[in-house]
Amino acid sequence: MNRAKTLTHVYERAGKGLFSALKGYQAAASLHCHTSFSKELLTFIPHYAGMIPIVAGLFKTEMDRYLTMHGRTVDFGQAHWTPPVSPRQVLEIETIQIEARLGLPAFVSITDHDDIEASSRLQVIDSGRRIPISLEWTVPYQNGFFHVGVHNLPQEFANEIYRELMKYSQQTDDAMPLVDLLVLLNEAPETLVVLNHPLWDIEFIGADQHQACLKAFLQEHRQHIHAFEINGFRSWRENQATMRLAEDWAIPVVTGGDRHGCQANTLLNLTRATSFADFVVEIREDNHSEVLLMPEYKESMVARTIQVAADVLRNYPNHPLGQERWSDRVFVDIGDGCGSCSLSKHWPNGGPSWVRASLWMLRMLGTRLQPALRMALAGEKVAVEVAAERMGYEN
Repeated sequence: MNRAKTLTHVYERAGKGLFSALKGYQAAASLHCHTSFSKELLTFIPHYAGMIPIVAGLFKTEMDRYLTMHGRTVDFGQAHWTPPVSPRQVLEIETIQIEARLGLPAFVSITDHDDIEASSRLQVIDSGRRIPISLEWTVPYQNGFFHVGVHNLPQEFANEIYRELMKYSQQTDDAMPLVDLLVLLNEAPETLVVLNHPLWDIEFIGADQHQACLKAFLQEHRQHIHAFEINGFRSWRENQATMRLAEDWAIPVVTGGDRHGCQANTLLNLTRATSFADFVVEIREDNHSEVLLMPEYKESMVARTIQVAADVLRNYPNHPLGQERWSDRVFVDIGDGCGSCSLSKHWPNGGPSWVRASLWMLRMLGTRLQPALRMALAGEKVAVEVAAERMGYEN
């Protein structure tokens, strides 16, 4: 096996220098995109709500009131939300960015959480070109879990493999062992298995416990992981640490934009391959990858995150699934035996006044006040310090 090698490039601005530097590349790949079919858990709400002044007290009061009324706490693990953008829109936004700004053909891999509906539908819509059937797979492990990007499942077996992956995610009695599932994925030479944002403590079990869990996972399954991901919504410091980890484990690095709103991914992958399957070969067999940081990644992470929140909370009169309001895209199971239904069923008027006020401010910060917010946070731009090739300056 070749020694793992990752080259990092930074896009500076368009011009003759950029297109000259891109000669020899055949395409750019945008990985880790989420659409309206992605089921995003709400387990993060108690953690972050408790960190926001004023909101923390109001949130606790509301939770205590719920406990008094129903005799149980709110189980945020039984609630989820869906991004507002359709599969077709995600595909078009990512393709337009790559073709217009880089002048290259685009490979786009949609990885909804534990769901392949979006990429499967695009197989029908875009029968003229091969859209990878992909997902972000939730993998329970010890006292935590990991997100694994599974890109380009074999088309003829995609549904069967997906069902087996979901059995493991749901920890059903008939689930295959994890090692067998990873072996199954590795048997398809066109499938890419990526450990997404490996250093992010998404379980909120604490950094030390997460690190111990990650080390054990890699010691057991490293040979079945083809790449680590540096993520468009994680700090540059964390992404640099991920690249050092990848070097320690002799694993290449790919990028994942992790988009949930209306903006295109801020991190891309450059390739000399002419098909997604050949791009996978570059990573799996050649152990070689080339990543590209777009200018937007260097903007304030806070401002970009608020912009995504505003995208999620806006009204969409032409939403493809008829989910116009944000509350139509949040689903909860209150334990009444009726299963999950949209929050708008429970909050026809938009919820308590403090919730409406908080969300109104978030929408304002992410839309009308976004320029002022970006100016105020200009000092928090990401300092991309890396020995990287700068692409884009005029010769």
